[in-house]
Amino acid sequence: MAQTKFDRQVEETAEALMFGIGRFLGGRDMDGIRRTDATFWHSGTRVLPKVEGRVARSSYRAGCQRLTFRVSFLSAAGGGNSWIWAHQDTAQALWEDKEGTLHALQTGGIGAASVAAVGGLAYGILTRKRRELMREWVVPLHQALAVPLGIAEQTDPRRYLHVPVNFNDDDAAIRIDVPAHLRFNEDLVADLIVKKLALENVSFTWRRAGKDTHVIVKKRHIPPKALRLSDPGMREILAKMPESAPLIGLGANKKKVSVDLDHDSPHVLISAGTGGGKSTILRCICCQFIHHGALAYVLDYKRISHTWARDVPGVTYCRDIAEIHDALIQLVQEGRRRIRLAEQLGDDVLEKEPWRVGPRLVILLEEVNATMAQLKRYWQRIRESGDPKVSPAIDALAEILFMGRAVRLHVLLVAQSATARAIGGPEMRENFATRILVRYTLNAWRMLVPEVSPAPAPTRHPGRVQVVLGGRAQETQVLNLSDAEAREWAISGVHTSGEAGPPLPKPPTPTPTPEPAPVLPAPAADPDVLTDVQSTTPQAPAPEPPPAAPLAPAPDDAVVGLRTAQAEHLPQLTLAALRWARANDPDFPASVDKQGTELLYRVGDLKRWARNRPRGAIGSTDPS
Repeated sequence: MAQTKFDRQVEETAEALMFGIGRFLGGRDMDGIRRTDATFWHSGTRVLPKVEGRVARSSYRAGCQRLTFRVSFLSAAGGGNSWIWAHQDTAQALWEDKEGTLHALQTGGIGAASVAAVGGLAYGILTRKRRELMREWVVPLHQALAVPLGIAEQTDPRRYLHVPVNFNDDDAAIRIDVPAHLRFNEDLVADLIVKKLALENVSFTWRRAGKDTHVIVKKRHIPPKALRLSDPGMREILAKMPESAPLIGLGANKKKVSVDLDHDSPHVLISAGTGGGKSTILRCICCQFIHHGALAYVLDYKRISHTWARDVPGVTYCRDIAEIHDALIQLVQEGRRRIRLAEQLGDDVLEKEPWRVGPRLVILLEEVNATMAQLKRYWQRIRESGDPKVSPAIDALAEILFMGRAVRLHVLLVAQSATARAIGGPEMRENFATRILVRYTLNAWRMLVPEVSPAPAPTRHPGRVQVVLGGRAQETQVLNLSDAEAREWAISGVHTSGEAGPPLPKPPTPTPTPEPAPVLPAPAADPDVLTDVQSTTPQAPAPEPPPAAPLAPAPDDAVVGLRTAQAEHLPQLTLAALRWARANDPDFPASVDKQGTELLYRVGDLKRWARNRPRGAIGSTDPS
């Protein structure tokens, strides 16, 4: 008997129903297409060949997990229906009281929406780093490895690429599940992993036996976890560093990392977020320069970033914006003088005797973002009719940055966000061939060192930085000197103690030349320092006898009144300024004696205060 159309439909429906029940109970996709290698007991890791289109995340779950979810959903739906039948009277009452029901629904809806919004915001904040990891690192790595490993591109990379958020930390481990057939080039895969994750000095541990085939990637050679002066051999390493190349820290295999300001880069840019250790890096570099006889200008608008440098011979500490303004103008004038002198001396003389232009000058410019804004406001406040609109201090900084290595002026600049606008223009930023980045964002890395790609993932490890020079980034653990250690190292070098100022290192006897010897002009911040500079710089023979030397000042232990101190020891200050500072400056030294009604002060204390005093603006009525 021939089968009717109705009978065929019944059989097809029964067959589809049976298959559907089987797929439901087996935890498989209901359309019958197997998309991943998941089984009933094990989750999937990759998409099967010839599968097209997007694969849902649920397809990677084990069949038992999907069955549990389906049964739970049906139970909840059945329970809801049972509750409705059991509470028909309540439902009828809610239906009759429509206004009360709508009001309750509105209130509940607002509450539910608020909870959902807060929950969504919290979820977004908590998963931000994970999303950034997927977007910047995991997905690009998957796109690079899909073809060499023979994995479908639709595969969810999270199923086989196990990359922790902090994968750049010293103890982090990266696991990558690979196909069990092992029909791929291991060297190629390893090379792609290193390149796409910007890794250095890593080891690969391959597991090839059995079904669980994978590779573990860990750092092999890493910088020290911490670096202090008390560590064995650190004092010896620091003492052997060249005068022009201070130590920054140690890299992998304890390799010394430094920057040579005479050959590599005359200026250094440090970019770091809050708490990144900017002052620690500057303290480490600057105290080494002072140790070798350099003069340092600390332009610290925050006033407290480098308290270790207070009263250190050879250091001029500028603590307010007027003082920073004056110092930059004075420094650019010194740079121009050195350029003229370098032109007269010639390259051959400067190559052999670079000290002929004057002592090395190191300029520490803290928090350039805030300082540049304050310099602009300060100039707007004091400028008069006919003055240029742009602050001469900002122009001075730009000119200093463009000066060559021969003038021995070096800028160590710190910025939280070293944008071209903050520094004064992209051309000024290009003068920093050495750049130190710590706790950076990917945007900051791409802005400052786009030639190094991909950017290494930042780490929160204390003291860990990336030193970029010559298109190569080197992970470095910075030498962490305490304030006392930095001060002790700075004073223990060429600048011995003494109120007369820092003596310069004695250079070899120069070949007599017809040019006059360089004389460093005395900056207002430190007249005693530069008086000694003039007295120790080699002098060339002159046809005319030099002018008579001034009378030697009284010993610094002498005790005098303010009037005598101003006339004989501090001529750059007025008596009114000294009296005003005595009444208003908390750093003004205390009196040591009294003669009648006049207070007496130690000369050395007054000189020390004068070198580090906060000074008023040009044209200000402030007598200090």
